[in-house]
Parts: sequence; structure tokens; C-alpha cells
Amino acid sequence: MTTASVGALLRAWRERRGVSQLELAGRADSSSRHISFVETGRSRPSEEMVLRLAEHLDVPVRDRNALLVAAGYAPRYAHTPLDAPAMGALREGIERLLTGYEPYPALVVDGTYTVVAANRGIAMLLDGIDEDLLEPPLNAMRLTLHPRGLAPRIRNLRQWRGHLLEQMERQMALVRSEPLRALYEEVAAYPVAPRDEKGEDAGGAEAGGQGYPCFALPLRIEHGGQLLSFVSSVSTFNTPLDVTVAELAIETFLPADPATVKYLHSLGS
Repeated sequence: MTTASVGALLRAWRERRGVSQLELAGRADSSSRHISFVETGRSRPSEEMVLRLAEHLDVPVRDRNALLVAAGYAPRYAHTPLDAPAMGALREGIERLLTGYEPYPALVVDGTYTVVAANRGIAMLLDGIDEDLLEPPLNAMRLTLHPRGLAPRIRNLRQWRGHLLEQMERQMALVRSEPLRALYEEVAAYPVAPRDEKGEDAGGAEAGGQGYPCFALPLRIEHGGQLLSFVSSVSTFNTPLDVTVAELAIETFLPADPATVKYLHSLGS
């Protein structure tokens, strides 16, 4: 198998970002001539230049390592397993954050939506899901969109499904990940239940069908005969120096109406 040169990789990232050689040179305090020489292999970039170009092209941490290796340098960023002793403080902080968010749902996923941590609010939503889907490793996209997962209980499934697929498409435009693409193709092919084809609740203008205005697309899901509404928020770590940390995302679900708040607190008590 032929390994791509650092120049070819940088050119691919530049084109993916829609940036010209001249524009990249201006951002990286270089010249378009030098950028051209690097991309064609006529010039070998320094380690500092590789990292500078990667930063201005918003190359993910994992792929910055690949650029460095292709240029003949050692990887800069570690790839530490989350269960390693060195990650103890991170794990403790994540658990404290998720527990503190209860009774509202929150979870942490990696770059392919594998669930690495979740709180009791998430466990509550997963009541009644097919046991096969609950076999580890759990995958948030499968759990949500699979016909034997949460999908039959999501009242605005078409909207929420579209939102999730668009989210994955944006992610694939930023990173090169065959596992992520395979997951996208899998979940995009899941059938939509006939009930949702007939009269799915739009859920866009009202948060819970009770006159409460919603400020973002809500997830409207049934649980125990109660219709719950959530707005999700995704957070990542600032300036990560480890591949594992760079690919973690914390998703929290904020109740979108008073009825959902009351119901969740009643379960917690």
C-alpha cells in the first residue's frame, strides 16, 4: 500500500476546506510559492510548519499526527485509552459532571458515537429498548434511530432523524473516518415507522404541544405515557492535546417545557 506524502495530504485538507494556496500562505505567515513546493514535494516542511498549516486548516488532532508521520516526524499527540491511569482525573470530572446534571439526561460519546459514559437520566430514556441494542459497546446513533430503539417513541422522528443525519454529514466533511461513514450509511438506511409517515408531530414551533415556545429543535419522546421535550447541547474540550480527548463530546439534554421538568424531578424523588 502506498503511503500518501505530506504534500498530498495537506493539499487534500486545503481543498476540503475550500482554501486557496495564497489564502493559506497568508494565514500561516508563509508564501504561496512555498505552499506549492510543499504540496508538490519539492520542499519538505519543518515540523513547526506542518503543525502551523494543520492548525490553520483545522485538521483534527488524529490527522495532525498522520501529517507529521508522513513528513518524517514523530507524532505529537498521544492517544491514551480512556481507562488508562493517566486519564483518571478526566474520568472523575466527566462522572461528576454527568451526575451533577441529573435528573436530566447527559452522556459522553467518542468520534463514532460510542457511548463512553452516561447518567441515570439517559438510563431512564432507554427503558424498554431491545436488549441487543444494549449490548456494549452502546452506540448513541443506533440507540436513537433503530426501529427497535428509541425511534418508535420519538414523536418528531423525521425532524430529529434529519437533524442527526445532518450532524453526521457535517462531521464527515471535517474528518476522514471510514467507521463514521459506515455508521452513517447504516443508520440512514433504517426504515421509518409507518406511524411517523402518517401524522408525525412537527414539534418545531411548540416544545411540548402545550403552548410553550421552543428556542431550538426539540427531541419529543414518550416515556411512561408522558410526552417529554428536550433541547440538546454538545460540548467538546478546548485545545485538546490527546487524540482520545479531542474526539470526546458531551451531550446534555435540557428540558424544553415545565411538564418535562416536573416529570423528571418526580422520577428522581
